[in-house]
Amino acid sequence: MNFVENILSLGVPFSVALLIASLGEMFNQRAGIFNLGCEGIMAMGAFLGMLVPFTVGQGGTTPQIYNFLGLALAMGVGALFGLLFGLVVIIFRAPQGIAGIGLQMFGVGTAGTLFRHFVGGSQSIPGINDLPIPGLSKIPFFGQILFSHNLLVYLTFAFVPVSWYILFKTPWGLKVRAVGTNPRAADSIGIEVNKIRFQALMVGGALAGLAGAYLSLCQVKMFSDEIIAGRGFIAVALVYFGHWNPVKIMGGALLFSFAQAFQLAIQGQGINFPYEFAVMLPYVMVIIVLAFSRESQLLGPTALGKPFNREKRT
Repeated sequence: MNFVENILSLGVPFSVALLIASLGEMFNQRAGIFNLGCEGIMAMGAFLGMLVPFTVGQGGTTPQIYNFLGLALAMGVGALFGLLFGLVVIIFRAPQGIAGIGLQMFGVGTAGTLFRHFVGGSQSIPGINDLPIPGLSKIPFFGQILFSHNLLVYLTFAFVPVSWYILFKTPWGLKVRAVGTNPRAADSIGIEVNKIRFQALMVGGALAGLAGAYLSLCQVKMFSDEIIAGRGFIAVALVYFGHWNPVKIMGGALLFSFAQAFQLAIQGQGINFPYEFAVMLPYVMVIIVLAFSRESQLLGPTALGKPFNREKRT
């Protein structure tokens, strides 16, 4: 495998956790709420995702069904975290930024504590097996890059057009965009603003939990306190970079992941390049891209971050 093929084949699966979390955060923000607690939900999802197969496997071969039960548990708990966040910022109208940081700290801390209590130390798990697509995976160059991954990789990229359709072509998607753009007008035509925002937060939370479980079950195949490594915050940034559009968000996730794969490939090739700069590269790229994404201020939901009070007419 040559240098370029190595970068691309690593970058595609690396992008999946970011893409799942970013799509979930997109629904949150389209409904008018930004959730900086995405990192904490991903941490809980990563722990719970690996807990189920670890518990039943105990070091042996674990049936694949238990891995998918771990994914389902991570999504369910992620949705509950979304409800909790909604209670704080929708019902009690707490500042969304501060509440999000609190949720992030709570999720990361709780996941680490439960991990040390139930598992104790770093333990690897078999995880979800790769599922090369017969025939397509044998195509030179493209086969290894696009068609030699696990099932969740394929489903994630298939979900990009599905999420676009949900957001722009369904009545629920119209309601989500309405409550994020002008909740007062949405309320005046009978849309239950808070109900839609709770639903969007549950979807976003479930996807954040799934993103975390992907890391522990598919990518790293273990859990550690540093497994998320800032991906939750990067997912929030990618929504701005992608202008709240699923296709553009996918492009941002791939861009970041290819930069991450590039720094790993450099180290693997033994190229004489400062290690610290290689590690910094993906994060510096996100900052640079966001700095030049001035359109985001004009294209974003106008009610983003603003609580809705039906009785207050201002």
